[in-house]
Amino acid sequence: MNVAWFIPIGFAVGTYGTIIGAGGGFILVPLLVFLFPQDGPSMITAASLAIICVNAASGTIAYALQKRISYRTGILFAAATIPGAFLGSWLTRFIPKKVFGVLFGGLLMAVAVFLSVSRGMRKKATVPGPGVQHRWPVVDTVIDREGNVYPLSYNVTLGMGISLLVGCFSSLVGIGGGLIHVPVLTYLFSFPLHIATATSHFVLVFTSLAGVLEHILDHTWPTHLLRDVCLAVGVIGGAQLGAFLSRRISAPWIVLGLALALGVVGVRLVCTAF
Repeated sequence: MNVAWFIPIGFAVGTYGTIIGAGGGFILVPLLVFLFPQDGPSMITAASLAIICVNAASGTIAYALQKRISYRTGILFAAATIPGAFLGSWLTRFIPKKVFGVLFGGLLMAVAVFLSVSRGMRKKATVPGPGVQHRWPVVDTVIDREGNVYPLSYNVTLGMGISLLVGCFSSLVGIGGGLIHVPVLTYLFSFPLHIATATSHFVLVFTSLAGVLEHILDHTWPTHLLRDVCLAVGVIGGAQLGAFLSRRISAPWIVLGLALALGVVGVRLVCTAF
C-alpha cells in the first residue's frame, strides 16, 4: 500500500472523529490491526494515541474559536483520566493479541448497541434553562460564539471516577476515551451534544498525550514513521473540517452511522481473533 494513501485516511479519521468528539481511534486501531498484522498491541496503541493527540489538538483549536469547550470540566476530567491512561498504556505489553482483538471488538459492539438503542433519547438530554432546578450543582457555564448560554450541572466526584476508568480502558485499547466520555456527558450529565463533543476533544489532548509519553518512556514506539506522519497531516485538516461540520449535521444520523460502523468493525475484530 502506497504510504501517501494514509493522508486521506487520516483526513477521514480526523473529520469523523472530531464530529463525534471521539478522536478517531475506534477507526484507526482496527485499521492498523488489519493493515499491519505483524505489529503487536503495544505498537498499534502507541501509533493510534499519537495520531489521536494530533487530531485532538487540531480539533480543540477549532472548537476553542467557536467557544464550545467547558474548560473547567475538561481539566477536572483530564486530571482523573491521565493516571488511568498511564496504567492502560503500561498494561498493553501483557495482553496477548487475541485477547486484545476480543477486548476491543467487544467494546465496539457494546457501544454500537448502546448508541442504537438510545438514539432516540438524545432529544431528552437538554440543559435546564434559567430558573429551573438542576439535578446537581452548576459546575461551569459555557457561552458560545453565538451568545448561547449553557449552565452545566453534574456530580464532580462521579464524573472524575468515571474518567479514571475511561483513561485506563481507552488507553489500553488505544481509542482515547471520547467514545465513552461523550455518552457520559450527554446522557448522564445532560450536556448539549455540541458542548459534549468539544469538551471531550479537549480532554483527549491530555489523555492521549499521557499515553504517548508512557509509550515513549517504555521505548514501545512504532517503526512506521512515514506512515504516522502522513496520518498526522491528514487528521490535522480533517479535524478542522469536522469541527466546522459538527453543528451542521443531524445528530441522529451521525449516531446511527457510528453505531453501524462500530458494529461491523467490532464483529470483524472478534472473528479474526479466533
